Amino acid sequence: MPRVIGVDIPPNKRLEISLTYIYGVGNTTAKKVCKTLNLDPGLKARDLTEEQLAAIASHLQKEYAVEGTLRRQIAANISRLRDIGCYRGSRHRRGLPVRGQRTRTNARTRKGPRKTVAGKKSVKGMK
Repeated sequence: MPRVIGVDIPPNKRLEISLTYIYGVGNTTAKKVCKTLNLDPGLKARDLTEEQLAAIASHLQKEYAVEGTLRRQIAANISRLRDIGCYRGSRHRRGLPVRGQRTRTNARTRKGPRKTVAGKKSVKGMK
C-alpha cells in the first residue's frame, strides 16, 4: 500500500482518486498534481515508483496545506472565532449550525440525537 504524507492511499484505484484520500486534497487538486508532475491520472497507485511517491509528497507539502498543517489551521481559525466572541464563534462553542441553517427542525448532525423533554401535564390528568 503506497504511503504519501503519512496516509495509506488505496493501491487498486486510479492515482487521481487515490490522492483524494489525503486530507485537503480533492478532485481538482489531485488532477492539478498529476498534470504538474506529468503523471498519468489513470495509473494505478500500486504502480508508482518510490521517486514518483516522493515527488508527489514534496509537491503537496510545498504547494498546499494538507493533513496535519491544514487541521491545525482550521482548529486555530475556529478557536480565534471563539476567542473574539463573534456570532460564528458562539455557534461553534454551542455546537449549533454556523452558516445560518434553521434549527427548529433538522440540524440533527450538529445538535446530536434528540433530548426528549417531558410534556406538560393536563388539567384533567391532575384531578
